[in-house]
Amino acid sequence: MTTTTSHVPEYVPESEGPDDGAAAARPARLIHTESTTEIPVHLLFREEPAAPPAEVKLRPAVVAHRPPPEKEDRDTRDIGVRARASAPGVDPDIVERPARVLPGIAGVLAGVCGAAGCAATAWWAGVLPPFAAEAFGRSAGAGGPGPAQWAAFAGAGTLGLFGFGGLARGRTGRAWVLELFGRYRGTVRGTGLLWVNPLLLRRRVDVRLRHWRGEPLPAADRGGVALRVSVLVVWRVRDTARATLGVEDHEGYLRACVEAALLRVPVAAPGAGRGAVQATQDVLTRLVAADAGPVGVEVCAVRPLRVEYAPEVAAAMHRRRLAALDARHRASVVGAVVDSVEDTVTRLTMRGLVDLDDYERQVLVKDLTVAFCAGRGETGS
Repeated sequence: MTTTTSHVPEYVPESEGPDDGAAAARPARLIHTESTTEIPVHLLFREEPAAPPAEVKLRPAVVAHRPPPEKEDRDTRDIGVRARASAPGVDPDIVERPARVLPGIAGVLAGVCGAAGCAATAWWAGVLPPFAAEAFGRSAGAGGPGPAQWAAFAGAGTLGLFGFGGLARGRTGRAWVLELFGRYRGTVRGTGLLWVNPLLLRRRVDVRLRHWRGEPLPAADRGGVALRVSVLVVWRVRDTARATLGVEDHEGYLRACVEAALLRVPVAAPGAGRGAVQATQDVLTRLVAADAGPVGVEVCAVRPLRVEYAPEVAAAMHRRRLAALDARHRASVVGAVVDSVEDTVTRLTMRGLVDLDDYERQVLVKDLTVAFCAGRGETGS
């Protein structure tokens, strides 16, 4: 659309008809557009305008291109994953660190020394059993052990209890979280015979790669149709301190994260392609990993194993799928019949076997269509 502006008003000559006293001729149009808008002359030639006209900057109108529905859904999911609020964190002081432990041989030596000290103290105090006193050729004491002997008994017994009581066996894939009066003291990931302070409270944690297959959970597809999804979660404990002390039950917390992710992510409907299933798996893995990461749980994969419609919509979706398959079959049959009729008529005409006018051509097409449809019906039955 073009706009033409005239700076000097043009006047149409006065009419010389019987009405000579008519006013001056009407001014010509100053702006010509498709809507033929006219601007009065007294507005263009005012001597003292009340206020200068404000300058208006015109910008070209741009109509944004709407992306395809699939790309829009994918972008929306990605933006939602990046922009969602992060999961609540735990105490920053709760971070896994190695605990101070000793080799098991140190505990064994301490226990043996304690037992030997108790035996020596008993021999010193003369409180050995009769058979032991006879073996060592020493008579039992009459007065009993004194304060020094009791102190020696206490020290040797304490050494023996600490030595043997702190022995522990470390296993591959298992760890201990140690606490002292409610305070985290470290994690033991070593294997073999170890000595751990017996005053520390030990909590065993499985740090191996584990999988969890849950019961069918509620979900929905892109259209909001209710589904039941069974998922396989592959995970392991990365930070034993946070998994044990940062949450009451890290396995229960992981199940809750999976349920929340299934409610937020549209799951690929039953019978969907491999690409849609892989996209659903990737989004579920990212969401669950982001939610379970702050509590020390590393999620490797969340794979939908079985996807089926909810019982309340299963029958309706089954009928809908059958109707779609029937319509697709009918469309393919009609297309094949039309192609066969067109090929037959074209060959008859081009080879000069028949000379048909429009009416005869319509009759031939109709008869051939009926014949081909009847033949396909008998073949299909």
